[in-house]
Amino acid sequence: MSRPIQVYLDAAELARLEAWARARGWTKSEAVRAAVRALTRGREAHPLLAASGMIDGLPPDASARFDEYLDQTFVVRSERAQRARRQRSAKAVRR
Repeated sequence: MSRPIQVYLDAAELARLEAWARARGWTKSEAVRAAVRALTRGREAHPLLAASGMIDGLPPDASARFDEYLDQTFVVRSERAQRARRQRSAKAVRR
């Protein structure tokens, strides 16, 4: 059974709520209910939230510069560079 509650919002908060709900085709009540569910959901209820904080030692800007850090970690070598590397590492065969 649903029960009503009363919430006081200032003009700016109400305008943001109305705009957010309108953009999604929701009512303000639906938006508030979704926010309450999101705020009160336990970490184990959402796999991404459960994974949060699992890796220690990441830079503080890891999420903002993710692509840059990924490029630094996984370097794609050109075919030419890979051939040269293979040739240098191949041992000479004595006949």
